[in-house]
Amino acid sequence: MAKRTLGEIPTGCRQRLLTHYGPDAQPWLDDAPKLLEQAAERWKLSLGDYHDAGHASVIATATGLDGRPLLLKAWTDPSRYRHEVDTLRLWAGGPTADVVEAADDLAVAALELVGRRAGGADRPAHELQVVAAALRGLHTSGQRRPRTDCLPRLAEHLMLEVRPRIDRRARGLSLGGLRTLIEVELSAFDALKEDPGRATVLHADLYRENVLFDWRGHPRLIDPLPMVGDPAFDWAFWTVYYDLGRGTAERLATASRVSRIPVPELAPWCRLLAVDGLLFYTETGDPRVPRITEVLTNLLASTSRSGS
Repeated sequence: MAKRTLGEIPTGCRQRLLTHYGPDAQPWLDDAPKLLEQAAERWKLSLGDYHDAGHASVIATATGLDGRPLLLKAWTDPSRYRHEVDTLRLWAGGPTADVVEAADDLAVAALELVGRRAGGADRPAHELQVVAAALRGLHTSGQRRPRTDCLPRLAEHLMLEVRPRIDRRARGLSLGGLRTLIEVELSAFDALKEDPGRATVLHADLYRENVLFDWRGHPRLIDPLPMVGDPAFDWAFWTVYYDLGRGTAERLATASRVSRIPVPELAPWCRLLAVDGLLFYTETGDPRVPRITEVLTNLLASTSRSGS
């Protein structure tokens, strides 16, 4: 092998994981390089370097005996490892990254390196349209392959995680003039209903950095936080967060057209996700507060005019 050891995890990666999981993650972070090295030795891979990205895993590049470039990914949370690997296998053959190897005992997997380089190939000019088509394809695939008993449910995620954290932050934060706006949206939370006839496997983490492109310009959706539920959630997440503060109205229109879910049904999901993000950014002092505030304000204005 060209390189047998990785050394310490990059400082940025370590800090993101500690922020995400808390100080209890420290022992795992100390062991993570050895876990990646064990996996590389087991699968006869040559290790490259760390790829400093993500909030739930440690990632390194590697090369197979056949010269194939790969990503080695070690998950802090074994259940998140299982859900992600199971879902990528469920979506195999679609617009995602292939699972090449997986070690349940290590919670480490070797994944296809999209675009043959970390971060993928260059984005095409028609990015919006091809990503929307890819997301529609994943949703269709998830409906056709209903092996989803092990995955979390969107309804539980909303009631056990999203609603409690929104309520906690809304009570505890100084929100100024935003309080009335947020209270209006909270009053609509309980009226938000899923359509069980649309239920499928959701990606649920559709930030732009989780959509890479291969050398042919085809999108690959990576790093899912999978759950089963109404695809309106995914389309709303994509609308709000794919490129925060830019092109929101165009994405909402595209999401409605491609998903065939009317804007009045998508808009409340968009506003819920924007409220959740606004409260999180406010609590953490994130500089994106003005951007997410503008997104929420514009969503309220535009969808109120359209009657949604």
